[in-house]
Amino acid sequence: MFKRSFRSNDRVEKAVKLKKSSRDPAKLSKLQKSFDQSPPVGSTLTSRIVTFTVGREERLFAAHEDVLSLSPFFSALCRGQFLEAQSKRIDLPDEEPEIFSCVLEYLYKGDYYPRLVHNKRRSSWELEDAEKSPNPENPGGRGSVEATTYISSVGDHVLKDTVIYCAAEKYGLEELKRLALKKQGLQSGIEVSTILRSARYAYDNTPDSDSRLRAHYLALIIRCRKTFKRSGTMQTEMESGGKLFFDLFVALCNHVDDIVDIGNARSPKTI
Repeated sequence: MFKRSFRSNDRVEKAVKLKKSSRDPAKLSKLQKSFDQSPPVGSTLTSRIVTFTVGREERLFAAHEDVLSLSPFFSALCRGQFLEAQSKRIDLPDEEPEIFSCVLEYLYKGDYYPRLVHNKRRSSWELEDAEKSPNPENPGGRGSVEATTYISSVGDHVLKDTVIYCAAEKYGLEELKRLALKKQGLQSGIEVSTILRSARYAYDNTPDSDSRLRAHYLALIIRCRKTFKRSGTMQTEMESGGKLFFDLFVALCNHVDDIVDIGNARSPKTI
């Protein structure tokens, strides 16, 4: 399930730095028209356009107000003090452009690339353009795009679906959270260090009341415990401590208790 490194041709294209010329009225009008050409099903999109400058590179995005209103976060932001009344522009310097793009794609289309598709022959879900996987437990493999994305606040790569899940938590998009979690379960061939880094990111960016993504990582580590046990990265991480590893300890104890209970049901014994 794990591999040492990713192939270079799987890398997501790097964000293009926004030039000042990209802010002129002609280019902004062209960008707005591109949103008008592919409206969500059942929506006329007659509302005004809101523009965003996202991330340190100030990538430019645009979206309709009625689409943004699907998110409590964006709805409040459009009404709040951060919105310039005349220009309808919102600056989000701490957001990641690639993740923000996926969120907007979801708001317009109900999914983000690679899409979740149903394989009727196998009666299973897999990612669009999925690559074949040698793992029999995950025959769908992962999508044709890189599974990770570089997060500037972390200074390294994190599983993209994890970051999207955390963004959906922030933006109040419950269905996007469920979608991102389901897609993450289809990923394979991920390094141990990337999984641990992504697990830390999940713990840092979700509330204690939301255990779904955290539980996914705990179950993954337990299921693949032999691989993690041999990992020097895992040893280093555990020595540094943190809530992740306390939860992991509790989960492992519960796992052992379940095994003992099953064994005792067949032939009573204790350990």
